[in-house]
Amino acid sequence: MTNERIRALCLEKCGAYEDMPFGITPLCFKVRGRIFAELYPQEENRRLTLSCDAAFAHALRLQYPGVILPGYHCPERLKPYKNTVRLDSFSNDEALSSMIAHAYEHVTKKLPRREREALFAGEPI
Repeated sequence: MTNERIRALCLEKCGAYEDMPFGITPLCFKVRGRIFAELYPQEENRRLTLSCDAAFAHALRLQYPGVILPGYHCPERLKPYKNTVRLDSFSNDEALSSMIAHAYEHVTKKLPRREREALFAGEPI
């Protein structure tokens, strides 16, 4: 999947936007101030880090050993909740699209109820 397609999939989510809080890379995709995806677009080492339910993250790592890894550049305490996909080794676009959707849902379900309701009602931050 191309960087442009990943970007489009992330930005089509309700309330999603781009940010670069760490500099040029990674390109972060956020909802209500919370990161759900981080794209490292460099051709020599393309990867995508996604927020994830810990059990689902572990299952994906077992399903795709060496391709889906614990979160790159994440503190140890967050590694169970982040997966990094090595994009140069992963060609299942449908699965990647599903993982992006999961990351967004994982982050939005943790929002306080009022904030989540405001998000889906289209209210500004």
